[in-house]
Amino acid sequence: MKQINIDKSYLLLKKWWESIDLTNYEKCNLNNEIISLNQQLFRLNEKQLRIGIYGKAGVGKSSILNLILNKNVFKTGIINGTTKNIEREEWNFKHQSLRTIELIDAPGFDFCDIKDPENIFSQINSSELILFTITGDINRNEVSQINSFIKNGKKIILVFNKIDMWEGHDLKEILKNIRLKLPQYIKIPIIINSKNNIRNQLSELINNYGESLLTLNSLQLADKLFLKIKEQRLKKRQREAQSIIGKFATIKASGVALNPLILLDIAGGFALDTALVSELSKVYGLNLKGESVRKIIKKISINNIFLGATQVGINTSFNLLRKIFLATAPFTNGLSLLPYGPIAIVQAAISVRSTKIVGKLAAKEIFRKSKGYLLDPSHIIKKIAIKEPEIFDYTKIYLSSKKLDNNFSIFLP
Repeated sequence: MKQINIDKSYLLLKKWWESIDLTNYEKCNLNNEIISLNQQLFRLNEKQLRIGIYGKAGVGKSSILNLILNKNVFKTGIINGTTKNIEREEWNFKHQSLRTIELIDAPGFDFCDIKDPENIFSQINSSELILFTITGDINRNEVSQINSFIKNGKKIILVFNKIDMWEGHDLKEILKNIRLKLPQYIKIPIIINSKNNIRNQLSELINNYGESLLTLNSLQLADKLFLKIKEQRLKKRQREAQSIIGKFATIKASGVALNPLILLDIAGGFALDTALVSELSKVYGLNLKGESVRKIIKKISINNIFLGATQVGINTSFNLLRKIFLATAPFTNGLSLLPYGPIAIVQAAISVRSTKIVGKLAAKEIFRKSKGYLLDPSHIIKKIAIKEPEIFDYTKIYLSSKKLDNNFSIFLP
């Protein structure tokens, strides 16, 4: 099975990371995520694969790792909760590319004395492969934990331990019920634990997919950090864009209210909308000029013809009324001028509203265009042209859940 080239992947990610120009605020606010990515890049360069084991207390996680190592390294006992902290050990596994394989033991997630369970979950979640250990039918809590790992794009293997507790027909019934409870849109392998079985199957998986697992985990970690940077920057740009739109709305409203000539209103409004789009493009990092700005305004106008026609129609009607009031003022002793002010105010309000709509639509269009200029790690994940369904089913789920969770349009003005 063809593998992802781990050296090329490292250089690609390293180049991407070095191209990200972070502000001091971003460095401070995302310090933990930045440290995690730098550590992962180091592991990718050093070809260090991590396998984490997870499950309830008392399911024999430490014993399984001892079987894999073929020696008693991790502490075991007859009392549930023998493992109270994350423990690690290197597996002397011979691989043509990977230099190190680290086994990570974790306390049972349901153990009452566990300290900082979120940190323990996070450490296991950062592994390239997760051995989720069970000793019987799975409950709702276990299904929830499994789904959390899958959503994060993790490769999971269910290890059925302590099978001597069950008769053959009972074991078949339990396995059938477990498969019904697991997500049906992805194939999760279930290994019946025995010394040769767990070692052989795990060795085969590492030989086939070890480099791919390490590379994809690195890409996903980079992508998660990228999304946080992107979210922070869009929040800041949202505030800047709202301020610019407000400024142009005020200028246009003042001009419309004071100017009685329709043609000047239209010409002035177009000029202000052009300047508005140009300023918004700078906020979102495109710095559009000339023809590009006009294309966006044209697209907004075509897509919102009703809005434009309504605005022109109303303003035209109001301008005609204002002219009539001005023309008849000498004959009415100025009484006809009384509605002049309210009409001007209404026109100004319409102008403010239309400017805000134009600004929001322009920001949306500019944002859509600007995304093509961003180097997004998820694009690298999508472009990896390789057929490994055992791995890439999980990647598809990660990308799909990311799309649902990260609707950046909410950060537009």
